[in-house]
Amino acid sequence: MDITEMKIGDRAEITGYTETAAGYRAKLLALGLTRGATIELIGVAPMGDPLRLKVRGFELSLRRSEATILQLKAVE
Repeated sequence: MDITEMKIGDRAEITGYTETAAGYRAKLLALGLTRGATIELIGVAPMGDPLRLKVRGFELSLRRSEATILQLKAVE
């Protein structure tokens, strides 16, 4: 599943990452976007970018291009 397929209120579990620069992957990990973490799409900016996510009890914003690095599995 790709984050672009999610609608506001949808939840997904992070299962991995696509190939990217090691430094950027480290940034995602530092933000708490680790394997097994559940994210929820809570908002999208009016022009479609950035995305507002809730993970581990806090909210963060990521550019759509950055968020597509996450490999996800839908959670009911």
